[in-house]
This record gives sequence, C-alpha cells and structure tokens, in this order.
Amino acid sequence: MFKRTLLLLGAVGGGFLIATVWPDAPAALRARLAQGGFLTFGPVVAGSPALTPAATPKPEEPGLVRLTQDQVAKVGIRTEAVRGGRLARHLHVPGTIVPSANNTARIAVKTQGTVAELRKGLGDRVAKGEVVALLDSREIADAKGEYLAARLSAALQKTLYERDQSLWDKRISSEQQYLRSQASYEELKVKVDSARRKLTFLGLGPAEIEALPNLPAAQFERQEIRSPIAGRIVERRVDLGAAVGRDNLETELYSVVNLTQVWVDLAVSPGDLPLAREGQVVTVRTQATDESTEGRIVFIGPVLDQNTRAARVVAELPNPDERWRPGSFVSAEIAVSDKPVRTLVPSEAIQTIGGKPTVFVRVEGGFEARPVGVGRSDDGNVEVTNGLEPGDVIVVANSFILKAELGKSAAED
Repeated sequence: MFKRTLLLLGAVGGGFLIATVWPDAPAALRARLAQGGFLTFGPVVAGSPALTPAATPKPEEPGLVRLTQDQVAKVGIRTEAVRGGRLARHLHVPGTIVPSANNTARIAVKTQGTVAELRKGLGDRVAKGEVVALLDSREIADAKGEYLAARLSAALQKTLYERDQSLWDKRISSEQQYLRSQASYEELKVKVDSARRKLTFLGLGPAEIEALPNLPAAQFERQEIRSPIAGRIVERRVDLGAAVGRDNLETELYSVVNLTQVWVDLAVSPGDLPLAREGQVVTVRTQATDESTEGRIVFIGPVLDQNTRAARVVAELPNPDERWRPGSFVSAEIAVSDKPVRTLVPSEAIQTIGGKPTVFVRVEGGFEARPVGVGRSDDGNVEVTNGLEPGDVIVVANSFILKAELGKSAAED
C-alpha cells in the first residue's frame, strides 16, 4: 500500500514538472500519460490527440451472421424461398402386400374323375374361361347322357302334344287325350331343365351343353376345366393321372391370382384407429427399392387381433406392372389431414434461440436471425404465423451452423 502511494505521488509530481518546466513536451508523451490514467495539468491545446477518443470498428448488427459465398457453399448451407403449401399429417404403420381376395380363385372339380391333361404350369398366365385341364369322369358322362335322353324324350313328346292339340282343336280327339299329352310334355321339360342344371353345376357352360347332341360318344367322359378369372397360376395341387373329386380326394387343381390389384394388410393400434377411415389415401413404400405408390383404404376390421391387439386395415393398390409382390413387407403412411397454409417452412429451418423459434433469413451481407411465430406442424413442415412473408429467402439446411456462429459471436462480446 505504501509503495502504491509513492508511485502515485511520483506520477503526479512528474506530470506537474512536465507541465511547468517543459510546456512544449511532445503531445505523444502527454497522451501516453493520459492513457495510463495519469492526471495532467497545464495548458492543453483543444482538439489534441490526447483528448480525442481512439477510433473503434463499427459494431456488428445484433443477430447477423456474415458469411461469404465460398463459406456458404463449403458448409453446405441451402436456402429456399418461403411459399405456401399444404399441411398434411400422416399415420405411419407397417404393412404386408397380400393378393386381393376379389381377384383370387381356386380352380376345382365338382365331380369324381381322373386328371387326363394339365395345360398350365406355375407362373403361366390364363385368360378368363380358358381351359387349364381335362378330366375323365364317368359321372360327367352319365350326366350328359341323362340330359340328352331327357332332351330327346321332350322333343318327341312335344310332337305328340302338338298333334293332340291340333286334333282337339278340330274336335277329332278327346280333350282327355289332349290334356294327357300336355302334362307329359310339361313333365319332360322339367326333366330337361333339371338335367341342364346338373351339367351347369358340374362345370359345363351353356355353349358346351348346346353342343352335346353333336359330341362324339368317345368324348362323353371328357370334361374341360376352365379358369373363372384371368391371372397367373400360383399353385398346382395335382399331378397328371391323379384321382380327384369327393370322398376325401383332392378337389382343387390350381390357384389363380390376378395381381393387377393387390391389398395391403395394415396393423393399426387401437389408439390410432379413430384416425383411419375408409377412402383415405395411403402411400405405400418399400425400403428395399424405395419405390412408392398410392392406394385407398377399403376395409377397417371391427375386431382387434388377439395376439397383436391391433386392428386390421386393408388398402387396395393398383398394380398394373405387378411390381408389388404378395408377401413383401412395406411401410405405409395414412393421410390423416390435409389443409392449405399461407406460409410453410421445413422443420429443420426452425432453430430455438433465446427460447424463441427462429429462422435465418438471407439478407445483404449475410444471414439474419429472425424470431417467428409458429402454428401447426406435420411430418416435416411447420406453419409460420408471423415474422415471414412468402418470397423471403431462408436457410432450410444446416441452419444449426449459423446458430453456432451466432452463439460464438455473443460469447466474444
């Protein structure tokens, strides 16, 4: 303490001596004493450097980060103009591609017999009504014979009925004979219709039934098995020469699937189930190839699965090129809401600075940190309610770098 007092007195004395004994002392010395916190006495010329504050650089504007174009490109900062858009919320659920039950058929036989010919193999395409197999069946031969016999008897009885009707009209024969012929004819028509229905049930089409009178007797046992839908053979269950039909024998020959439309089985949790509705748009995406397509919900199961406790939701997808294969695992996005907004920005453009949501706006000389008001949001975008106007250019990628630079500048200050 004593030493500091001596130094202070010495400084004061030195300054007094310089001011009285050496009035023309250099201004630099006098300024040096002033900068050192020493008191100066004596005349001082107005406007001398000793009284003029040192020049300081112009302070940076608060919230402004200055970067050159090269720096912007180097750190990967990307900008876009603010614009309006649609705010869409999506429900993300897993799913599995399955064949559409509306486009699946099993080609089966309805009578006992032996497989005489198989015309299609696995993966082959078939048209609707195309013959896929031939069956030899004694039962089908009996049914054809029964129909032809009934048809022939009905034709003969029709002739007798028409003759008796003509005679009765001329009052040549009795009314009783006419009525008896009429009853016999109607009875035989019923038998013909019954035999026709039996053949239809066994799988014969109208054209085949009409062609039976001209069919060679050797082909009476042969039955053509046709595909009920167009599609592809996905399963063959019998071999050539196999016995098929009833009495614990195999009845199905092929399975056919039309893959131009497929279903997506979605598992939706009970909590999210109120958000799903029939008719909603579903975007389906596969991780393996990153392909995507859109479909619509056609069914919402009323019962939860006992094992997973999830509801079954089915969406139908168009599949004209058959690239969506049944059995594939996919991820699905169910569009829950879709509303237009005036100002929409990506979520990654929003940074929290000073407890407020902030975006970096491109201005002359750099980027300005501008607080904004935010509203609703969806999977990747946020509605801005104030602080931005459509057309403003903002940072939409790597804005965290500007946040870090802004924090660094504030720490240095």
